[in-house]
Amino acid sequence: MAKILVIDDESSIRNTLKDILEYEKFEVTLAEDAEEALEKIQQGPFDVVLCDIKMPKMDGITLLDKIREHDPDASVVMISGHGTIDTAVEAIKKGAYDFISKPLDLNRLLITIRNAMDKTKLVTETRVLKRKVSKTYEMIGQSEAIQHIKAMIERVAPTDARVFITGENGTGKELVARWVHELSNRSSGPFIEVNCAAIPSELIESELFGHEKGSFTSAVKQKKGNFELASGGTIFLDEVGDMSLSAQAKVLRTLQENKITRVGGEKEIVVDVRVVAATNKNIQQEIKQGNFREDLYHRLSVILIHVPTLNERAGDIPLLADHFLEEVLQEQSMPPKSFSEDAYQALQDIQWTGNIRELRNVVERLAILCDKEITAADVKQFAQPLSQIKKA
Repeated sequence: MAKILVIDDESSIRNTLKDILEYEKFEVTLAEDAEEALEKIQQGPFDVVLCDIKMPKMDGITLLDKIREHDPDASVVMISGHGTIDTAVEAIKKGAYDFISKPLDLNRLLITIRNAMDKTKLVTETRVLKRKVSKTYEMIGQSEAIQHIKAMIERVAPTDARVFITGENGTGKELVARWVHELSNRSSGPFIEVNCAAIPSELIESELFGHEKGSFTSAVKQKKGNFELASGGTIFLDEVGDMSLSAQAKVLRTLQENKITRVGGEKEIVVDVRVVAATNKNIQQEIKQGNFREDLYHRLSVILIHVPTLNERAGDIPLLADHFLEEVLQEQSMPPKSFSEDAYQALQDIQWTGNIRELRNVVERLAILCDKEITAADVKQFAQPLSQIKKA
C-alpha cells in the first residue's frame, strides 16, 4: 500500500484529504507543520508528499529544501490557496514534482499522485538496475596481481591510449575493458563489444565498418558498423587474434587515420573511438606464424595488461566465492547460505581450467544443491566433475 504524507496547517483540509486518499486505498500520515513533517519523514520514506506552502513557523518552500536534502528523489506535490505563477515556478525549480492550487480538483490531485508514484517507482528501479550493473562489473580481489591491474586501470583510463589485454579464457578480460571505459572521459559514450571469433570472416568487415545498400547480396539496406556506432566512446575488440588478415589491414588503416569506409562505399567517415583489444592467444606466436600483423599489434599495444589465471591468484578465491554466492542467492531468491572454512580451502585446492567463469558456475551449482552451510565435502562432490584437485 502506497504511503502518502499530507502536510497542512488547516485540520479540515488534512482530514478531508485523509478520508479521500484512504478511500482510494492509500496509507495516509498527517502533519500540521514543517517540524512535525520532518519528524515523520525521518521515521520512514513516503511514496508521495503533499505539502502546503503557507504555514506558520516554516513555509512549504523552505520545507521542500529540507525534504530534498533528506531525500533528493522524494516526490513532493506543493498545494496552496495563495499561489502565483512565480511561486509555482520556484517550487518546480527547487525539485517539486508538481504544483496544485486550492480549492483542489480531486481528479487532478489523484492523477498527479499516481504519476508521482510512477516517477518514484522508476527512480527506484533505475537505481536498483544501476547497482546491479555496477555489481556485475565489480572487480573482486586483493591479490597483488589484481591490485596492480586496478592501479594500472586508474592511471590509464583517463587517457585515450589504446589498451591490449591478454589472458586465458574466463579470466575477466572483458571486465578490465569495461572498467577502462567506465573510468575514462568517454564513460558517457557507447561501449561497443565485438567478438571477433564469433563473426564469420566474410562478415567481419561489414560488422566493423558497415556497408552500403547493395554492396553484396544480402545488403538490402545501409548499415552502420561498430566503429561508427562506438564514435565518442570505446570499441572492445575481443578475441582480436581471430580476426582475418584483410580485416586487420582495415583496422590498421582506421587506427592510423581515424577514418573508415563502409563496404561498398567510397565516402570516408571520421570516427572518434578508443580501441581496447583482447586475446587469449599467444600473440607473439601468432605474429611469427603470419596469422597476425605485427604493425597492427604495435598500434594496439600502447598499454599492455595481462590478466592472471585464477590459479595464480588463489588467495582471491574466498572473496570471489562469497561474491558469487550472494549474487546467486539474490537471483534465485534463495535463503542465506555460507561457506565453511574448509570449503574455502577445498575451492583453493582445485585446478581451475575455466578460471573465474568456471568458479562462478561451480558456486551456483553448490548454492542450488547444498544445505545452509557449504562444506569441503560438498565442494569435492559437486566441483570435481569439471575440475581436477591440485596434485600435492
